[in-house]
Amino acid sequence: MKPVVLLIGRLPDVMENVIRELEDLPIHWLGAHDRAEVIAQLEAEPNIRCVVMGAGLDDSIRGELVGVIAARRPDLSIHLKDRASGPAGMAPFARRVVESQMLHWNRLDVA
Repeated sequence: MKPVVLLIGRLPDVMENVIRELEDLPIHWLGAHDRAEVIAQLEAEPNIRCVVMGAGLDDSIRGELVGVIAARRPDLSIHLKDRASGPAGMAPFARRVVESQMLHWNRLDVA
């Protein structure tokens, strides 16, 4: 079973592009755009291994979502993208997170 990454972002087209750009990685991607979707994904998918959050969301919303995620799934790492790289920076950021965190964890799980 592929590990799951929850992508949280404001712009659906950015999320779709990220998933398309990163389909070479052995990851199942889920998306969420708001608090309700984040909660639904966390409750529906126990195999989520980490969260990658885009910078298009307001800081107060990002802070609230960090709290929601941490309260429901304290086992998850939460990675917040910088604003300086813009929407085009989401895929490279998500790739770095997955390659450094998720793929390493997956190798450890198999061993």
